[in-house]
Order: sequence, then structure tokens, then C-alpha cells
Amino acid sequence: MKIRFFSALIATLLVAPFFAASQSAEELRNQISTHTTKIETLNKEIAEYERQLTEIGGKKQTLQSTLNSLDISRKQLTARMNVTKNSIESLQLELQALDGSIDDKEQSISTHTAGLAQAINQMNEVDNVTLAEQLFGEGGLSSLWNELETNYAFQDAVTNHIQSLETARENLIVDREETEKKKAELEKQRKKLVSEQTSLDINRREQQSLLSQTKSQESNYQKLLKDKQAAKIAFEQSLNELESKLEYTMDPTRLPTAGKGILRWPLDSVKVTQDFGDTAFARSGAYAGKGHNGIDLRAPIGTPIRAALSGRIEGTGNSDQVRGCYSYGKWVLIKHSNGLTTLYAHLSQVGVSEGQEVYTGDVIGYSGNTGYATGPHLHFSVYASNGVRVMKLGQSTGKKTPCANATIPVAPYGAYLNPMNYL
Repeated sequence: MKIRFFSALIATLLVAPFFAASQSAEELRNQISTHTTKIETLNKEIAEYERQLTEIGGKKQTLQSTLNSLDISRKQLTARMNVTKNSIESLQLELQALDGSIDDKEQSISTHTAGLAQAINQMNEVDNVTLAEQLFGEGGLSSLWNELETNYAFQDAVTNHIQSLETARENLIVDREETEKKKAELEKQRKKLVSEQTSLDINRREQQSLLSQTKSQESNYQKLLKDKQAAKIAFEQSLNELESKLEYTMDPTRLPTAGKGILRWPLDSVKVTQDFGDTAFARSGAYAGKGHNGIDLRAPIGTPIRAALSGRIEGTGNSDQVRGCYSYGKWVLIKHSNGLTTLYAHLSQVGVSEGQEVYTGDVIGYSGNTGYATGPHLHFSVYASNGVRVMKLGQSTGKKTPCANATIPVAPYGAYLNPMNYL
């Protein structure tokens, strides 16, 4: 009788219940695979749009080419939004699978724990039978030996079962940690989707503004470019005159040692279109003969611009608010804790405010065509922090210029650093 009881207890402990989620793991995997395939197809489309944009960028700038570039950029943005949406849906399915796994493990642990407690209680009741009762009872000594062997087997089963419960609990902790990571990634993707939608809206507004300014006439567009170019030359002369009056002595001990990766690229997709310093373009007469004070990066209108390093927003501005001034347009200046300060100019939209703390990779605005830019790009400068200040361009120059009342970052040329030494 007792042997049968022990055998039943052991069988109860060794058989684990299974719980089925509302949707099978295989169904979820198939749906995730479908989203992965869609993402791969969309990424190929995005790469093709990137090729087309590069091709257009190498041609003479016309109204039609600019409109074509905006159209392709919009298609690329739409494809990127669809990639993000598929990524979100895939993550949601992965979370659903993890939730089902967690539910199964919790139910299994609960059921097995209750069964184990019941078995131990019943075992204690059996143990209350005295040795004499077992020895002189039905079956005698032979029966006693059989029950002792079964008892040892039961103890082994209990020990193994406790170990399996511990393993299940450890797996449960891993699943929950993975769930938290997936939730964080999901939130990141949702923010990315909002940013991409903003980029799309900026693109549409820019196209409408361009058509309005030019009245769809190529001649009007070329005049607009010519006016910007002339204003750019005037701005650079005024800026160089002011910066030449500023006194500055470089202190290398206040700067980080040059090295790759100190700053991250401010764009996710990088194409340098103008280098720093004495470039061939500078020697042709650009930048008032002083060399390029930063680098230019190709960035279709509405591209998210990211902080190159954590820091504090030292200032923002929009020189286009000063009539007839074409300088940095909309700009953001970030002061970092390592002695560097970075400038992001010609933005279409500024997404931060003075005094705000930002972290590496945060979106601080969107690329554009504001200021003296004759085509959409990002101007990126790096300064020695103790050499740059935010001030009015007309301050101390003694000259009246269209940009005299524009507030922008100003530094002696010696305070400008080559961004490529830190990226």
C-alpha cells in the first residue's frame, strides 16, 4: 500500500504540466520572420534612393534637381518609416512570446511548488508510522526494505524537482530581463518613428516654400542662389574681421588628446562633401581665403542631426531672422565637459533650447538649407571651448553689414579644431 503511495508521489513530481499560450511560439516566429523579410526589402529600396540622391548631388544645381532630390528624400523617409513600423511590430511579437513564456514558467513554478508541498506533507504522515508497526505489519521485513528503497527514490525525486524549480526561476529572471530590454528598444523605435515623421513634414514644407519663393521658375531659383552666394561672401569677410581681433592662446592641456571616436558622427549616414582648413575649394577663393572652419556633410533636408557628445546647449539661433543676412541660418552650439564645443549649422529645425542637457546621439534638430547654404547640408565645427563665444557679428567690427545684428558663435581661427581628429 505504502509502496504504491510512494510511487504515485514520485510520478506526480516527475510529470511537469504544460501551458499553451494564446498564440503558439511557431505562429509568432512566422510573423516575426515576415516582418524581417519586409525590412530587408525596404532596406534595399532605401539604398537605391541613397544612390539616386548621390547621383543628383553630383550634377549642376537646378530647381528641378532640387525638387527631384526632395521627392527622392521623401520616398526614402517613407521607406525608413515603414522599416521602423515593421521593427516595432516585430518587437511587439517578441514581447508577446516572452510574456507567454513568463506566464508558462510562473504557472509551472506555482503548480510544482504546491504539489511538492502536498507530497512532503503526505510523506510526513507516512513517517508517523512506527518502525515496529512497519516491521510486524503486512509484508514484514521484505515490505519494509522495499518501502525504504522507494523512500530514497522519493527523496532523490524531491531533490531533483527542487533543482528544476531553481532552474525555472533563473530562466524566468532571464526572460524578464530580456523583456525589459525589448521594451526599452520598443520605446526607442517609437521615438525614432516620431523623428522620421517630423523629417517628412519638414521635407514637405521645404518643397512648398521653394515653389513659393521661385514661383516654379528656374531663373528665380538661380537668382536666389546668386543672392545667397553674394551674401555668403559678405558674411565671411565680416566674420573673419571680427575673429581676427579676438585674442586667444591655445592651451593643449585643456583639450582631449586627438583620437578616433572621441566624438560620434552627427549623422547616421556620413558623406563628407567639404573638408576642414586649406582645401582646394578654399584656395579657389572661398571662405575669404581663411580656410574652411569646419566640415560639411551631405544631409538631405529633414535628416535628424545628433549630438556628437553629451553636453550642455550653450546657445541656439537663427541668423535668417536678420533680413539680408545669410550666415549659419539655424544653428546649435553644444559645450562638452572635455574642453570641446561643437557647432551644427544650416538646420531646418532646432529641437533643443539653451541650457538643456543632451546626451550622445540625441536628436538636436534636423538638417536644412538655411543661412548661406546653397544646398542642403550640415556644417559641423569643433572649437576649443575656452576660445568660442556667442555674440553679435557686428560687435567690435566697426562696420555695418547685413549680419551685424545676427547672434552666432564666434572664435579666433586658432580655436577652430579639425573635426576629423576627433570623429
